[in-house]
Amino acid sequence: MNHKSGFVNIIGNPNVGKSTLMNALVGEKLSIITSKAQTTRHRIMGIVNGDDFQIVYSDTPGILKPQYLLHESMMKMVGSALTDADVLLYVTDVTESTDYLNEYIARIKDDNIPIILIINKLDLTTQEKLEKLVDKWKLILPKAEIYPISALNNFNIDILFKRILDLIPEFPPYFPKDEMSDKTERFFVSEIIREKILMHYQKEVPYCSEVGIEDYKETENLISIRAIIFVARDSQKGIIIGHKGESIRNIGIEARKDMEEFLGKKVFLDLFVKVHKDWRNKPGSLKYFGYEQ
Repeated sequence: MNHKSGFVNIIGNPNVGKSTLMNALVGEKLSIITSKAQTTRHRIMGIVNGDDFQIVYSDTPGILKPQYLLHESMMKMVGSALTDADVLLYVTDVTESTDYLNEYIARIKDDNIPIILIINKLDLTTQEKLEKLVDKWKLILPKAEIYPISALNNFNIDILFKRILDLIPEFPPYFPKDEMSDKTERFFVSEIIREKILMHYQKEVPYCSEVGIEDYKETENLISIRAIIFVARDSQKGIIIGHKGESIRNIGIEARKDMEEFLGKKVFLDLFVKVHKDWRNKPGSLKYFGYEQ
């Protein structure tokens, strides 16, 4: 039996549904999802295995113009996704204008790898508007195959999966067949906490926050986790903690529930907040948080 394996990398602008698509294709919630831009900061791989195939999906940060070293690291991840893909999924949605195209469109336009253009959020438009949008994208990326989908509602995901499977090359598996991702459980724990911060806080606070796992101990029946939420300013520390610690307590309760569901084990979570000024522009700090330099 011939075995197929390939890297299927997902890129696109912020808030078009890349992480929702990744999770739908993998069948697990690996990438955090919120309505805020810059939710995804890392390149996260999700591995789907069958008897005769292995598809390694890769979610990437939304394309943006860097303002910090953090952003530069995030865009390096997008760049690397262009170079090692067997199939590239470029995600847009029905609300995104085609008048202001990012630099990556020009880079992939004449690429020789298979490109699938995903038009997401199909449920938010009409057939007539969709047809006009498809015609526009045919002119912009003439080599791309176009698939309108709704990742949130799993519409056309099966059809997209079958086409991806057709396109990946014959090759042995890259990872052991029982692996779900290239990331550790500690990483996903930190992402769950960061998701709650994005959901509960407004303005600059979520974008100035990062999560570090200081201690992670697992026994047969319990995982004990000590996590630190780092913020850039003293005022943000107070906002994260809230009146009499109510805000951080709520974050901890919600995060612990999601961790227990994800890890399949009872979790004891201890949360702290520390100020780490200008961490987004410090190479050593970015390395500590797992960002590429």
